[in-house]
Amino acid sequence: MILDLFTSLEDIGKTLKVRVTAKAAHNRVKMEINPETSQRLFRVYVTVAPEDGKANEAVLKLLAKELNLSKSSLEIKSGHKIKDKIVIIKT
Repeated sequence: MILDLFTSLEDIGKTLKVRVTAKAAHNRVKMEINPETSQRLFRVYVTVAPEDGKANEAVLKLLAKELNLSKSSLEIKSGHKIKDKIVIIKT
């Protein structure tokens, strides 16, 4: 669970940089930290194909599960049709 890496949601912030890999072998979330900038990048792997927004829905569902949030509290702010996305946490 990703939230275990933080003491609270405040440690994550209100926006997440996400790189999505669709049609992956397994659904999973990894977090990487850029050593030069200390920025967090979430790599989200989903098994569904990027068709008709299915991969985006799977990304939100998986992130919500990992962050122990409801799916409705997450929204893709930008990057709906590309791999790199900005996801906002609405609390």
